[in-house]
Amino acid sequence: MSLFHLIAPSGYCINQEAAWRGVQRLTEAGHQVNNSDVIYRRYQRFAGTETERLADINALAHLDLPNTIVLAVRGGYGASRILAGIDWSALIARQLHNPLLICGHSDFTAIQCGLLAKGNVITFSGPMLAANFGAETLNEFTAHHFWLALRNKTFTVEWQGEGPSCQTEGTLWGGNLAMLISLIGTPWMPNISNGILVLEDINEHPFRVERMLLQLLEAGILDRQKGIVLGSFSGSAPNDYDAGYSLQSVFDFLRSRLSVPLLTGLDFGHEQRTVTLPLGAHAVLRNNQNGTQLILSGHPVLKS
Repeated sequence: MSLFHLIAPSGYCINQEAAWRGVQRLTEAGHQVNNSDVIYRRYQRFAGTETERLADINALAHLDLPNTIVLAVRGGYGASRILAGIDWSALIARQLHNPLLICGHSDFTAIQCGLLAKGNVITFSGPMLAANFGAETLNEFTAHHFWLALRNKTFTVEWQGEGPSCQTEGTLWGGNLAMLISLIGTPWMPNISNGILVLEDINEHPFRVERMLLQLLEAGILDRQKGIVLGSFSGSAPNDYDAGYSLQSVFDFLRSRLSVPLLTGLDFGHEQRTVTLPLGAHAVLRNNQNGTQLILSGHPVLKS
C-alpha cells in the first residue's frame, strides 16, 4: 500500500464531496492519505493564499517517507502565480536521490513543465483526487493505467490511433495545451527537441485548439519533435457557425503543415477514462495497421 500526500497549488476544490469521497476510496483500499486539510482551504478562487499554495510545493523537498505519491487535489487556475517562488533547486535535488511520484494534470502542467525544464524531473500526467479518485464510480481503465504507470519500469499504452504509420522515439513531454502555451518564453518551458509531445485540453472551441497548435508550430516547437500525440479535447463541440469545421478539420489542417507524424485518439486528458503518462520518460511511438503504441520507460516507480 502507498502513502498519498495531497497538494492544492491551483483552484479551490468546489466539489468538496468528491474530494472527500476520493480520500475515503483511497483509505478503504488500504492507502494512507495525508495533508488532507488542503481540501478545505480557500482564498478567493484559489485553494489558499499564494503563501499557502507555494508552501505545498516547497515542502515536498523535505518529505522523507518512502513510496510517497504526491497527488494534486484539482486543477483550475493558480499554479502560474507561484512558479517564481518555487525552490526549484531544492525540489530537484530531492527528486534526484529519492523521487516522489508526483501526479496531476490540467493547471498542474505548469509545475510539471517547470520541473522538466529546470531539472529533467519526471512527473506523471494522470488522475487527480476530486475529479478522478473522487468520481461517483472510479473508472476501472483509469485506475488500471494509473497503477500500471507507477508500478512498472516499462509499460505500454495501446489504442487505435488515427494518423500516418511511424516508428520513432524520444522524450515524452507536454500535458495541457493551454498551460503549455502560457509558458512559451518563460524559464519554465521545456526546451526539448526530438521528443514525443502529447497534448490535451478542455472547454476550448476547435478554432482555439487550432490557434494554440499553430502557435506551437510557428514557434518552431512542433517541427522539432519526433512525433505529436493528441489526447482528448473535452467540451470542444463545434456550432452552427462552423459549417462543418471541427476538431477533425483542425487535425487535417495541421497535418498539412507538419513535417512530423501527428496521431490522435489517445484516452488522455479531462475525462473519466484517461491513461497516466510519465512526462520526461523515454517513449517509443509506433503506429501501423495493427494500432498505436507508446512504450514508456526510465521513470521512477513504487518500490516493492
